[in-house]
Amino acid sequence: MRVIVRSPPDCEKQARPSVVDHRAHEILLPDRRGPTRARRANCAGAADESGDAIINHGTTSDTPEFAIPFDQLLIEGALGHANPWLPGNSGVRFLDALAKRPDRVKTRVSTLVEELGRIVKGSSELAPPPKDRRFTDPEWSQNPLLKRIVQAYLAANELADGLLTDAPMEWRDAQRMKFVLSNILEAAAPSNNPLISPLAWKTFFATNGFNTISGPRNLLRDFASSPRIPAMVEPDAFHVGVDLGITPGAIVYRTEMFELIQYLPQTETVREVPLLIVPPTINKYYVLDLAPDRSLVEFLVRQGQQVFMISWRNPDERHRDWGIDAYAQAVIDAFSVVDRIAGAGAVHTTAACSGGLIACMAAAHCAQTQGIGKLASLNLLVTMIDQNRAGMAGSFIDEGVARAAIARSQSKGYLDGRALAEVFAWLRPSDLVWNYWVNNYLQGKTPPKFDILFWNADTTRMPAALHRDFIQAALHNKLATAGAVTVLGTPIDLHRITVDSYVVAGSADHICPWTNCYRSAQLLGGEVRFVLSTNGHIASLVNPPGNRKSSYQVSEDNSLDSADWRAATPTVQGSWWPDYAAWLGDRSGHDRPAAATLGNAEFRPLGVAPGAYVMAH
Repeated sequence: MRVIVRSPPDCEKQARPSVVDHRAHEILLPDRRGPTRARRANCAGAADESGDAIINHGTTSDTPEFAIPFDQLLIEGALGHANPWLPGNSGVRFLDALAKRPDRVKTRVSTLVEELGRIVKGSSELAPPPKDRRFTDPEWSQNPLLKRIVQAYLAANELADGLLTDAPMEWRDAQRMKFVLSNILEAAAPSNNPLISPLAWKTFFATNGFNTISGPRNLLRDFASSPRIPAMVEPDAFHVGVDLGITPGAIVYRTEMFELIQYLPQTETVREVPLLIVPPTINKYYVLDLAPDRSLVEFLVRQGQQVFMISWRNPDERHRDWGIDAYAQAVIDAFSVVDRIAGAGAVHTTAACSGGLIACMAAAHCAQTQGIGKLASLNLLVTMIDQNRAGMAGSFIDEGVARAAIARSQSKGYLDGRALAEVFAWLRPSDLVWNYWVNNYLQGKTPPKFDILFWNADTTRMPAALHRDFIQAALHNKLATAGAVTVLGTPIDLHRITVDSYVVAGSADHICPWTNCYRSAQLLGGEVRFVLSTNGHIASLVNPPGNRKSSYQVSEDNSLDSADWRAATPTVQGSWWPDYAAWLGDRSGHDRPAAATLGNAEFRPLGVAPGAYVMAH
């Protein structure tokens, strides 16, 4: 699928000449699907909804098949990705459940034997769906031996699905076993085997065997250091400040913890009330300022919005004691600087993922201590406060595992972002591991350039104290309980945040499932405009106007439960960015002439954006 993204001129104000060459970007997005029977090939599960296989698989379900929320990601990152692969006690209970239903097991095994018999005879109807990119090569269906291998693999998948259906287990055990078996079967796919893959053999003959040299060389390079997964993008594919994060601006404030970027106005007039963006504390801020025409920052600046951005420092063992209190205070300090530079007496705050958690706690602290009058609005992007039954996480997390994860990061002083990248990849192995296994090792190719994947690989560390505080706050769903978490000496009650909020979730988000984001929005005390965007955790945010496959649902009535809300809320075609820009505009006062310089007499520019902290590895 090819998507051409352009910024539409009719939604921009009179723009100043830009110092950036804004080009259209063509992006080839892979799409892969799991196997099923030929007679089921037209079911919803085989439909290509979003094509966003980079960060999420297109799906129509309310919660992705395997969701691993942020807190669980932190635990698995500290303990290693092997932990969720091991069935543990869930495996014992799975076998015990099957032992209690021997008739079902016998029926399933008999069905498998009968199907294998039909496969040998050549009369089996099993076939992968047309959307399954693993088996699109004609040899998989035309070669009698390869066709039978694929059919046997599909039959094994059906056996595993059937046994999981037949085994009566609690939700936690069922989720864990489904995840384990799914990963095992995904790894066993014939398309991953270099000895039988038609693609590998065709590449061998086309390159005169060079792929047998370049493939192993790529394998050794990728697994020589963490994260030990196939490379999804070349390390020199992009350069921050050259290709990415290039919206013009300046560093107007710097502390040991963060740099504050003020972006250069690109319109003759600007909105009076500025916007402060609080990015996640994992990876770097420029996911919200990617390439030209794919940058939320650039889009908002072109609407006349004054925009400021926090760029977090990449911490190391020296910063082990930076916890939620320190980060919440940093947000409050940045807010104060923005207010003093803009001089409007109010500031919008938009925060994403872990940055959203910190911003919420900072806002709640202010609401309960010094008032919240200067906060114009609090806007949350893919932020999950309510952890209740958030996908797969509930099947793994417990206090013992949490303590072990905290101890691991405490011993180093930080949680390495490369470990998180490894966990993230193995959560979606079809798209983020085996797809690149075939490309990098069987074909011996380098992965294609893609800006989101480059950002995803540009990892950062997390201080041990912040790692501890996030995990402890998530245990027993404390963040959703008034007074259960204390920040800067204040028991946090999110209902005390009474300003308007704009909350965005991704329909296929497997880090912050949208149903949890929706329930999180209901914890806030003000008027909430809730937006459910297509795509997953990152692609729902990097969602510029011009993508014809993008759509969203939006409503300010969040009194319904999530399923009823989705059924009752109409779908709007296109990106949510223009809706958000208009919503901000309605709350940003009068327009005024744009300043000719950045900062002010108190906060003079210290250098040009993107600054120094984003460059640190």
